[in-house]
Amino acid sequence: MRRLPIYFLIDVSESMAGVPIEEVQKGMKNIVQDLRTNPYALETVHIGIIAFAGKAKILSPLTEIFKFYPPVFPLGGGTSLGAGLNMLMDDIDKSVVKTTVEQKGDWKPIVFLFTDGTPTDNPDMAINRWNSKFRKRANIIAISIGNNANTQLLGKISDNVLRLNDTDEHSFQQFFKWITASVSTASFSVGEQGDDSVHLAPTGGINLEKVDTSQPCNVDDNFVVIRGKCSETKKQYLLKYAKEFGDYFKQQFKIVGSYAIDGESYEALSDGKSKNSFNVNQLEGFPSCPCCGNRWAFIVCECGNVFCAGDKPVCKCPWCGMEGEISAVGSEGINVNRGQG
Repeated sequence: MRRLPIYFLIDVSESMAGVPIEEVQKGMKNIVQDLRTNPYALETVHIGIIAFAGKAKILSPLTEIFKFYPPVFPLGGGTSLGAGLNMLMDDIDKSVVKTTVEQKGDWKPIVFLFTDGTPTDNPDMAINRWNSKFRKRANIIAISIGNNANTQLLGKISDNVLRLNDTDEHSFQQFFKWITASVSTASFSVGEQGDDSVHLAPTGGINLEKVDTSQPCNVDDNFVVIRGKCSETKKQYLLKYAKEFGDYFKQQFKIVGSYAIDGESYEALSDGKSKNSFNVNQLEGFPSCPCCGNRWAFIVCECGNVFCAGDKPVCKCPWCGMEGEISAVGSEGINVNRGQG
């Protein structure tokens, strides 16, 4: 039987922490549940998931719908689009059956690429590889989650670049219903008409717009993400700040939330320690630790890293082991290591 491979190439960089990655987790579960009620999808659709941050990883190989269970999505530092594309192409070569004289191969794969940031690697070689060897063999639908992605760059690999303007819970729910409808349409097209060209569902009622990638795009740095370590449990967490709009010259960022992460999977998906720094005077809001509940999750050590502390005057940095008294930040502020987004 000819399969319809559906790949999800998903950005799991730090800026996806909080609502975005939680909604992706729920959305993938809902997609699978809905497609299992579709006889055309059950017969043809196989789903594969590749995550990329600083590095890329196959979270789920191509699997038929009734056997597929969505993985837990990790987070990592960096947005290596080139690494994600290369892993996608390698898997297409390995897993997708080609048509030969003796047999009909799989239908043309459909790839849904989600990203909320600009690449931290140089994706040019991967883009050239895609366009020269894979563009005619597969279809990418590239979706910018919010307005931080470089849509002109995405236009180099796809004729279907869209932007999800709102990233609240309701918008994500409607967005994943649209994806389900698009996959259902594709499975019907190959099952009934033998047509594996792209047929996307209508976007009415969703704040999802097609982007003119011939026009310049304004990529805005809307988030600052700080990685911390719990001084009690030694587990890691992320502090996410979003830009406050209003005073263009002030450039303040307000706390969105604090999120415990799996440090091991974070390191595995990161491409090294960020060399970016950020002044704490531009940040508003300092939450408690999501791992142990300590009152302060934003204590900055002289090593430049962040950790949590309670009410004791002397604390120990779990990153470097240095001990010292907690003191207030001066008027000039202090620089802290910032994630790559």
